[in-house]
Amino acid sequence: MALKDREPRIVVVGSSNRDLALLCTELPQPGQTVRGAELQISAGGKGANQAVAAARAGAAVGFIGLHGDDEWGEWARKGLEREGIDCRFFRQCSGVPSGVALILIGGREKENIIAVARSANDELGAEDIEQAESLFAEADLVVAQLEIPLGAVTAAAEMAGRFKIPFVLNPAPAAPLPASLLRRVDTLVPNETEAETLTGEADPEQAAGALLARGCRRVVLTLGAAGALLAEGDIIRRFPAPAVQPVDTVGAGDCFMGWLAVELARGLTASQAAAHAVAAASLAVTRTGAQEAMPYRREVERAVKRSRG
Repeated sequence: MALKDREPRIVVVGSSNRDLALLCTELPQPGQTVRGAELQISAGGKGANQAVAAARAGAAVGFIGLHGDDEWGEWARKGLEREGIDCRFFRQCSGVPSGVALILIGGREKENIIAVARSANDELGAEDIEQAESLFAEADLVVAQLEIPLGAVTAAAEMAGRFKIPFVLNPAPAAPLPASLLRRVDTLVPNETEAETLTGEADPEQAAGALLARGCRRVVLTLGAAGALLAEGDIIRRFPAPAVQPVDTVGAGDCFMGWLAVELARGLTASQAAAHAVAAASLAVTRTGAQEAMPYRREVERAVKRSRG
């Protein structure tokens, strides 16, 4: 069946967390206590967030990850299954807890600070990727992040290469990446901080160019409220974000990543995919939570249509 006659098939390899978020009037400084914050408990984890974003964008999604043998792990699985995500390879890992992230959100731009606990996410390995080979065999595109061990990420990239499908990597949280891995990356999607950490270049265009020189085919660099930047070959293009009133920026980058992956898998150009991903992320920041905030295709299509006048 031609891709145009069916939904794109996306494999997401990554983390799942329970997010414990405090909504503060301002982010505290070291040694400072901020009182009166509102507590929100929601589903998160970069991998699971991106899987939900891709599913709401209209893809058939398979998720590969680990959760603990506790109620939070079962809660995470049920949440993904409600989104129609294939969780056959979202396995239980005994003796370790499910993922937890502690998040502070505050300030006028609703920026966030996040710390992630050691958990079942850290036990994902190459053998888990091999066991999910059947998912890769039917996929159109593979997505991964760095909230899981680098060995699992590398195995996912190699498996994508085995089946000749694009591998899209979100290098978050930023960590040194071997040249052998970057050469397997079809599209690298860092934010400004991650791009600078990886290259030492503060200027987004210079950072994108440095990452291309290291072997990845394309860089789509997210710029927060300023939108995104696409670098491919000698072409650099910016995609401004619409002006919105942010409520919660947690998960915005994951929303962008999920939508970018689906649109690329659908056969859109990188420019079209980036524009749609910016529109989706701009909707997500107007809502609270991570997975709950992910927009559906009909919403993003309306937003893209409005942006075109």
